[in-house]
Amino acid sequence: MTEVRREGGCQCGHIRYVAVGEPVLAAICHCTMCRKAHSAPVVAWAMFPSSQVTFTQAAVKQYVSSAEAQRGFCSECGTQICFTANFLPDLVDIALGSLDEPEAIAPTMHFWHSEHLSWMKFADELPVYSELPPFGEEGT
Repeated sequence: MTEVRREGGCQCGHIRYVAVGEPVLAAICHCTMCRKAHSAPVVAWAMFPSSQVTFTQAAVKQYVSSAEAQRGFCSECGTQICFTANFLPDLVDIALGSLDEPEAIAPTMHFWHSEHLSWMKFADELPVYSELPPFGEEGT
């Protein structure tokens, strides 16, 4: 059986990556930091083990967005690509919008809903977590 291989990159093509295998989870994040970094009301992420993601051209430029986290982006066009954090060791979040085929991975939950914008409504039945989800549990 062949492992799933997904490719993606930035708007200008300077950054390219490959993610092999299935993500640990895929979610819609409502946190203030993601909102600011992406200039969007929410951001959809797919979380992969770091060993499954390879940058095949230029490396992302890192911005230390807090004492615990870094955000990777293209130094040429500014596209936000990834997120890593000390509290998520050996994992990397890939912005679903940066995938060549973003339809290939559908979010399965909402997290950091405690910071959501009141006017941002989704017509779905996905689990909702006030902060990060406890892995393996249902939303509340």
